[in-house]
Amino acid sequence: MLTTKGLGYWYANPEDYLFKDVNLHFDAGVMTAIVGQSGAGKTTMLSLLAGLDKPRAGTIAFRDEDIAKLGLTNFRRHHVSTIFQAYNLFTYMSARQNLLTAMAITQSAHRGDADYANQMLGKLGLTAAQMRQTVARLSGGQQQRVAIARSMVCDAELVVADEPTGNLDEANTQAVVDLFRQLAQDLGKAVIIVTHEEAVAAQCDAVLRLASRTVSWERQPSR
Repeated sequence: MLTTKGLGYWYANPEDYLFKDVNLHFDAGVMTAIVGQSGAGKTTMLSLLAGLDKPRAGTIAFRDEDIAKLGLTNFRRHHVSTIFQAYNLFTYMSARQNLLTAMAITQSAHRGDADYANQMLGKLGLTAAQMRQTVARLSGGQQQRVAIARSMVCDAELVVADEPTGNLDEANTQAVVDLFRQLAQDLGKAVIIVTHEEAVAAQCDAVLRLASRTVSWERQPSR
């Protein structure tokens, strides 16, 4: 579904690169963890794959079409659902309104379906009262679950998440991992997660490790 060819990235000096000549594939139905030491470029890699940043070298293709030619805005709006570490929610809206807005913007098949939004929020442990509250009044962990639910109600074939379980307790972490697995295995989405939690990575189908200037499969997806 998503492939990179000769991918490279650096900030100012090409000789001081984060990574270069990286060739990867991310398939539908596969949940992949991106792991590695701090500063290795995990979030940068995720931003490139999500079309939030442009590579310095090489190409990224979605279903064999260069995402630069698709248009990064078009790619993000119609093909990618991103869960940011900072959540990027509309804090003046309720949890339910955040989901309904996302479904409307992305023209999801479920747009306008409040019951569907409630169902997804409920799967992540939010109560009916919390669904109606403005996001600003929810705790950090609750906001994180709203952001994850928002990614799940859209029709995007690619789901990317930056530390999606970072503020969650063990039970909610497992619930989120189970939902991501459902997105991959049952709905055929490609799911890519940046995580520092080895227990989360261990439950993924594939693990990509970034180290100092190197990118390698620790556990490669079967094709």
